[in-house]
Amino acid sequence: MPVSIPADSVGLVEPQVAHFQQPLKLLSGRSLPEFTLVYETYGELNAARSNAILICHALSGHHHAAGYHSIEDKKPGWWDSAIGPGKPIDTNRFFVVSLNNLGGCHGSSGPTSIDPASGHHYGPDFPMVTVHDWVNSQALLADHLNISQWAAVVGGSLGGMQALQWSIAYPERLRYALVIASAPRLSAQNIAFNEVARQAIMSDEEFHQGRYQKHNTLPRRGLKLARMIGHITYLSDDSMREKFGRELRSGKLKFGYEVDFEVESYLRYQGQTFSEAFDANSYLLMTKALDYFDPAREQGDDLAAALKPALCKFLLISFTTDWRFAPERSREIVTALLEARKDVSYLEVDAPQGHDAFLMPIPRYMEALAAYLSRVANEVSTDAQ
Repeated sequence: MPVSIPADSVGLVEPQVAHFQQPLKLLSGRSLPEFTLVYETYGELNAARSNAILICHALSGHHHAAGYHSIEDKKPGWWDSAIGPGKPIDTNRFFVVSLNNLGGCHGSSGPTSIDPASGHHYGPDFPMVTVHDWVNSQALLADHLNISQWAAVVGGSLGGMQALQWSIAYPERLRYALVIASAPRLSAQNIAFNEVARQAIMSDEEFHQGRYQKHNTLPRRGLKLARMIGHITYLSDDSMREKFGRELRSGKLKFGYEVDFEVESYLRYQGQTFSEAFDANSYLLMTKALDYFDPAREQGDDLAAALKPALCKFLLISFTTDWRFAPERSREIVTALLEARKDVSYLEVDAPQGHDAFLMPIPRYMEALAAYLSRVANEVSTDAQ
């Protein structure tokens, strides 16, 4: 049944494609001779071209952040609760750009793309990409759109790392960085979770060393397990207890290895759905990009020194029950920014949903985001006059 599009939605949107013929040198030392980025835009760019906001996605995200591709769509974009007319990222006031990063599997150049040199899918031969590389490619997209400076770069989780990298790599090209539920680098525990997920994929007998497309198959079991592992880390104990408790799927124990508990059913469903929609090689790349992000490394592990070049103002938001990127990790960034004498605001939201809270329309979170971005909109509007 066709969906009834809400009045505060950006409505029907179409992905756009930007193809770049120039080589992109990567942090690994390799380069892409040419590449494609898929993106969507919402709202209107003002005459001064000063009201643009870049949305950076998390590990399994993509360019479709708001609105609908078709009236047949059952769900809108992944951050539709925050983006739209009158919403915190108000498309009546901002021109919003959301893209699919390099290495992804939703249209931008990645393992599922055709390698122009061989005429075959890149597969495991697609080069390793990092947050550093993503931000460089995003800067080229900004050039393509004739946007010399972002009003704000906004991201949650891995997206927040990109916002932080923008402030370091291109300090004059953004006014504000909004870093939500993120961290200055992964903890050993987080790297460990990512490695277990990668091993689940690579040990699948259908993985074929990443060349599963040549074998006309997919490592579904491995990707399903990887997603199940990841999904557990995105939820808090409180949210899992509230959502599932120890409820039995059929009302009684089966005394076997079938699904007994509702939480087991939920995880299997999430894993199965994900395994059909996401590319395994892309998942490997994205988790490695998470592992490698560490801007302080080049400054002798001095995060304040790494953030010294930043010229923008910062908003950091964390969530009390997020144990994947705990509030202490956001406070590390806040402390470093203060040491570097930067303008920073910080909010810790009391929310039971765990890491996934950054995707949800939690009232205090949405109100704070709206208030902060309203100030940004007023500033760019004044400058444009």
